[in-house]
Amino acid sequence: MISFEPFFETMKKKGITSYDLIVKMGFPRTNYYRIKNGKNVRIDTIETLCKLLDCEIHDIVKFEKN
Repeated sequence: MISFEPFFETMKKKGITSYDLIVKMGFPRTNYYRIKNGKNVRIDTIETLCKLLDCEIHDIVKFEKN
């Protein structure tokens, strides 16, 4: 199972709020809420987050074995 827990930890470490990400950085609100609710997102969405947050993919997602 893919977890977005690292994404929220990265945002917190960098002092970025959901408002900052959506309004100031232009990240689509629908994509943010998909991630927040654990829904699937496209890999280009992950790439966009990596660029916006200046981080690596492991700072956004992790794989959890069941």
